[in-house]
This record gives sequence, structure tokens and C-alpha cells, in this order.
Amino acid sequence: MPQLRKDPITQRWVIIATERAARPTDFVRIQEEVNGQTFCPFCEGREDLTPPEIYAIGRPGRSPNSPGWEVRVVPNKYPALRIEGTTEIVHDGLFAYMDGVGAHEVIIETPDHFSHLGVLPPEHVAKVIQAYRERYLDLDRDERFQYLLLFRNHGRTAGASLSHPHSQLIALPIVPKQVREELEAAQHHFGRHARCIYCEILAQEIEAGNRIVTENEQFVAFEPFASRFPFETWIMPKRHQATFGSIEDQGIQALAEILQGTLYRLAVVLDNPPYNFIIHSLPYNETAEHFYHWHIEIMPRLTQVAGFEWGTGFYINPVVPEDASRFLREAKAPEVVEVVPARIHGEVGE
Repeated sequence: MPQLRKDPITQRWVIIATERAARPTDFVRIQEEVNGQTFCPFCEGREDLTPPEIYAIGRPGRSPNSPGWEVRVVPNKYPALRIEGTTEIVHDGLFAYMDGVGAHEVIIETPDHFSHLGVLPPEHVAKVIQAYRERYLDLDRDERFQYLLLFRNHGRTAGASLSHPHSQLIALPIVPKQVREELEAAQHHFGRHARCIYCEILAQEIEAGNRIVTENEQFVAFEPFASRFPFETWIMPKRHQATFGSIEDQGIQALAEILQGTLYRLAVVLDNPPYNFIIHSLPYNETAEHFYHWHIEIMPRLTQVAGFEWGTGFYINPVVPEDASRFLREAKAPEVVEVVPARIHGEVGE
């Protein structure tokens, strides 16, 4: 059984994932060559190699756990947290721990093993985002969960272990310290100025324009003023919205267009880099709707976090955000670029 343990100095919770200790090393053992083809448990026709699906989008009349799906959600075979257990905190002197309760799921984004979100049609990316929203809302019904993190690891350097395109989610019984600090900073700004700091940042970015990558009527992608990493990109709804789960159907399509276009530009400009993206949303059961603003943070893995960063919390970014946004804005249109899909095989892991 996994366990959550609390650091008595920093007050940061750590997952001791006992069951992942037996996890095959980055799934390499099951990604074998079988009859000359890569053997992938996420590919269509191999549904029996994953745990039973929780949610799927597919052709009408399709039976669960069978071919014919477009997006498929399954429990992680080697979860960091398990659905069974209680949230009772046990104290042992200075130390505190609890059962490793949570949900850990995989969103398999497409049957196409050699694709990724940056080259899929926006209509398909919208189905992936729809799956995100449905799982977000469903897990909100479990009163034990306080926070849900949706994230994507693209490339082995970014922590990926299978090359088939997929995202993950982890539902937690506590609000992470980093999330709490973000909320407290937003609340402090609202208390002083009676305005959402994210809305103010967005308004200033749109007015300046020199860090904007792309936008539509509902969303904007931009390089943050104080970017921690080269080509770090944020996507934010223009209308104030605190929780990702409140996104409407029309918003899903608009977000799909911005997300696909942004990831495509990053793939073209940076030669299909490894990256992580994370959806930041208001924790479950919070009432901070007036001062928090959900958003996506995309972080290409082009530099390494080393001793200085770990020791100080400072980041060294060698790329000026204004230059990064210009490079991305000038990226070639999708129809004239053919190199990106061809580079996927063997170079992108998830």
C-alpha cells in the first residue's frame, strides 16, 4: 500500500509509492519487437493488456475494452496512489503519515502510436480535453479527494516511459504545498487590489502583445514575463474561470485549437522537444472562485535543473521570453511542414 508522508520542516507531503518499486523500468521490457513491430500495450487491439477502461470515446455501438476507440482512459497499471484506504492522518512524534489514497489514471489520446497532440487534428484534441473534463468532474464526486492534477510528459527526458501518446491524472487527498502557495499569493493580491492577479496579467500581456504566441476568442497562449524555462508557455482562458471542470463544450473546441497550435509551434521551432504540461486548477471544495484562474503551463525540457536551482529556488533562463514568443509566432503553417510526424518514432516517450 502506498503511503503519504509529511516533511516536518517544509510541511511538504511526499508519496512513498511502494508498489511502483516493482514497476518495470520505464516499461522497456514490454516494449519489445514482436514480428518486427513495436509491442505497445496502448495500441488499438491490445486492450486486454491494460486494466479495464474507465471512460472512452469511440464509434457508436463499440463494446468496452475493444477496438474502435478514439480516446481511452484506464487506471495506471503501476499507480502512485490507490483508490482504497482512508484519509486518517497518523502522528508519530514529529512525523505524520496517511494511507496513499488517490486515483492514478492514464488518458490514451489516440490509437495512432506515432502521433502526438501537436499534429493531431484540433477536433481530435477536443475529444482528449473532453476526456480530461469528464474524469475531472467524476473524481470530484469522491469526498476524499481535494486536488486533481492533469499532466502530460512528452519525451523520455520529461519523464515519459511509453512512446504511445497519452496523458495522466492523479487525484490527491490533500492540496499540494506548491498549489497552496499559489492560492495564497492570488488571495493576497485580491485582498489588496480586489482583482484577480491572473486576469490582470492576461490583460497586460494582451495589451503589450510582445509575448503573445497565439490566441482566439476564448484563449491566449503567451510566454510568461518571468519564464523559468526556455520557451515556457502558458495557456489561459480570457474569461475569468477558476476551475478546469467548468469549461463548456464550446470552450473545449477553442482550447483544442490553441493547445494543438501551440504544441505544433513548439515541435516545429524546437525540433519536437520533450516537455511537460500541467493543468493548474482550483482545488476541489475551495471557494476561491473570485481570485483564482485556471491555466495550462507548458515547460519544454531544454535545460537541466541543477544545484543552483535546487539550492535557491531561482531558475536561470537563457532565452528572452519576448524572443521565444517571436520565434513561435513565426513558425511555419502546418500544411507546409512534414518533418514533425516523421520524427516521432523512437524519439517521443510517454
